[in-house]
Amino acid sequence: MMVLNELMNQKNITKYRLSKKSGVPYTTVNDICSGKAQLEKCSAETIYKIAKELEVPMELLLEPYIARRSSFELYKSNVCHKVKELGDVGFIIELLESNEIRRKYEKKWYRESLYLLAMLDYLSRLNQVPLCTDYDDLRGCKLDTIIYPASVLAAAAVTGDEKIKEDSCRESIPEFMRFNIVESEVRNVV
Repeated sequence: MMVLNELMNQKNITKYRLSKKSGVPYTTVNDICSGKAQLEKCSAETIYKIAKELEVPMELLLEPYIARRSSFELYKSNVCHKVKELGDVGFIIELLESNEIRRKYEKKWYRESLYLLAMLDYLSRLNQVPLCTDYDDLRGCKLDTIIYPASVLAAAAVTGDEKIKEDSCRESIPEFMRFNIVESEVRNVV
């Protein structure tokens, strides 16, 4: 319901207008917006009609109900694979078009959001692409604690040598370290 209300506000469309243009009964639209009916329990046809009228994918409407947060290590790996698959500039374009950085931040998925922003800034620097100013407000954010790769944490635990963590911070890519994320290799993915 929150996503639907937000989308309607962004598109400046009323429940009545959404109902008329989509063909979904007003009572259904009203019940979804008020929380009386659950969007994820609506028919695929209803979700399709609403999504089509709002010009968004159905998945966007259902995301709050189906999105599952994977481990951060898996998330980072998936992002790096996507960079490898699309290429630096292709990744930058897709990331900016999707507004995924902002969407994850608004869901309070700060690690994922800031990791994407760090990747965006890093790839922009490498490819001499001007920084997108849409995220300037997020560039001042920082995670409360430093997030180390699992391999660094394991090595430090096994050896009992905290210097491993200090060294990894020094070797980290600056765009990631700015957000307290230790990342030194985004290219070496298999």
